Amino acid sequence: MTTATVAVDHDSGAHRVTVARSYRFELLKLVSQWRIRLLLLACWIAPALFVAAVSRQSTLPSDTLFGRWMHATGWAGPLVVLGFAGTWALPLLTSVIAGDAFASEDRLGTWRHLLVAVRSPRRIFAAKALSSLTVILLLVAGLACSGAVGGVLAVGNQPLVGLDGHLLAPGDAAAKVFLAWACVLAPTLALAGIGLLGSVTLGRSPMGLLLPALVALAMQLAQMMPLPVAVRLSLPGYAFIAWNGLFADPAQLDQLVIGIVVALVWAVATTALAWLLFLRRDFTNAGYDGSGRRAVTGGVLPLAGLLAVTVAAVAATTGATGSGIEQDEVQASLATAFAHLYRVQTDELNRPAVTEDRLKATASCDKGSVKVSAEGPGNDWRCVVTWQLPGVEAAGTAIYQLDVAPDGRFMADGDGPKEVNGYFLVRTPTGDAPNPLWQFDGNVELLATSKG
Repeated sequence: MTTATVAVDHDSGAHRVTVARSYRFELLKLVSQWRIRLLLLACWIAPALFVAAVSRQSTLPSDTLFGRWMHATGWAGPLVVLGFAGTWALPLLTSVIAGDAFASEDRLGTWRHLLVAVRSPRRIFAAKALSSLTVILLLVAGLACSGAVGGVLAVGNQPLVGLDGHLLAPGDAAAKVFLAWACVLAPTLALAGIGLLGSVTLGRSPMGLLLPALVALAMQLAQMMPLPVAVRLSLPGYAFIAWNGLFADPAQLDQLVIGIVVALVWAVATTALAWLLFLRRDFTNAGYDGSGRRAVTGGVLPLAGLLAVTVAAVAATTGATGSGIEQDEVQASLATAFAHLYRVQTDELNRPAVTEDRLKATASCDKGSVKVSAEGPGNDWRCVVTWQLPGVEAAGTAIYQLDVAPDGRFMADGDGPKEVNGYFLVRTPTGDAPNPLWQFDGNVELLATSKG
């Protein structure tokens, strides 16, 4: 087939089909499919309906990041959608689009017709990759815009409580929401590259179509395990989690930047491998159904090597060791979030304003026993927060039970005293209101210990 390909590539320039024309043709083929149109419609409408409906319910998805704030601001809704999209929607969308880009021609047996029309495997690959990228970008844009519009219309353009309890003005919240959506484009492109690679190497096999979703599921399971920080940050899907660092003050950008760079490296590497394997495939075999050996030697082994190199590079550049969840970092994160949210509660109760500096909040945490080292993830963290109000001799204390996930996110559950954090409502001059200190989310920066 190599000779035939060369002959096609050097055919008369009068019949040459440009990449632009091939791209328009492939894009038209994609958007003319009913399932692609249905996906576009769903991505541009369903998030708005979902956010609007959930925001008006009495029960909120409090186990989802920012879900507990969906009654308070419209900017929490698109972040809840983003969490769901990174876990399920985007991997499935990339499977349907990129995972089927080349396999569809194998199923229909149309490679010969396409080669005769376009006269270049290189231009065919470029057109299919670009058209898949265009549709994926439209789907992501729809999810982001629809969720934001639905949230703002249903709840309003109100300030958003950040991950460490500080308030973000509506304009700042909007900017960070769309920046977070932009950041997850990198791991989405990595999954799309994996989809292209699977579609090229596995042909009509359903595994090619499912590959991005299976890889994403494997990465989610890996993120739930107590992996070393260097391994965690080297997975191409880590930016699906790391965007939450944008909502801390100061922003936790180190992990996010590493996650984006790693994902982009994977996107380039997988697309390049798919390109090389596509140019070497045999288009004369109408019954071609993928090559298992080529999938291993041209896909699995190079990507395994890339993962090993990435782990070594991240470990060397960051100096990160262990889980990254240390006692000092947990205590600092909890005290910071408590101080911010204490001000929110003070405003609700119409008490005299107090700043975080004057509160001097500190936290003391352990894992329930002096025999257990206070480090690593777990739901057995127990913390006592202490603060000092101006003009009051006695210090205030509050108890929290912490569930710290392996990725550094924690949920703090108040355990008294009742008037501070032991009940989900507080009595305000205008009636009962949600108690911001009862339960709240926080985040431990995994790379903080490596920076001293």
